[in-house]
Amino acid sequence: MLEIQGLNQFYGESHTLWDLELSVPEGQCTVLMGRNGVGKTTLLQCIMGLIKARSGQITFNGQNLLPLTTEARPRCGLGYVPQGRQIFPLLTVQENLQIGLPVRPRGDRRIPSYIYDLFPVLKDMLHRRGGDLSGGQQQQLAIARALVLDPTLLLLDEPTEGIQPNIVQEIGDIIRKLNHELGLTVLLVEQKLPFARKVGDRFCLLDRGRTVTSGEMANLSETHIKEYLTV
Repeated sequence: MLEIQGLNQFYGESHTLWDLELSVPEGQCTVLMGRNGVGKTTLLQCIMGLIKARSGQITFNGQNLLPLTTEARPRCGLGYVPQGRQIFPLLTVQENLQIGLPVRPRGDRRIPSYIYDLFPVLKDMLHRRGGDLSGGQQQQLAIARALVLDPTLLLLDEPTEGIQPNIVQEIGDIIRKLNHELGLTVLLVEQKLPFARKVGDRFCLLDRGRTVTSGEMANLSETHIKEYLTV
């Protein structure tokens, strides 16, 4: 579904992604892992067009994404939940969800009912401002806002960061339901190893902007963990 080949990206003179390779199979949850500063968030931002790649290829369902604007990429089927949530704090929950409606591919301008099945707390808070929600509720809102676009691939950047444990468990259950019951493909950046193992089908390890190894989650070894994840 998503194929990345030979991707290079620079911040000024700093080379951040080095000939990066990544394959995200359709219908699975692939977890992007590695220590802080290895390029995980930068990679997601490249996929969404928020920062430009210097060279390489990003292909989604056979289409080259690199020539497309950031605004055009959600119309291809990409949903993005950035690190830190980035909801609109002065807009209501309902207004946050409605922002993505014009991008929906089939012209339906209503919030899908399954959003409230996944996140019932949001239905009870439709008229509350986003900034008045707890951190966990804001994260649920950020995921729901991305799902309103009706994506076929959901990019999640550390959705458990700073979230209370009970909400972390809920988010894990939701990711598994989206993936295994609704068939949504997921690319997840995650630092928490137990969470990654719970929701992920596959893993990809980055180190210093490069892909060092990838495979089935069951094959993530203690050697990999010690070398590339342990702080």
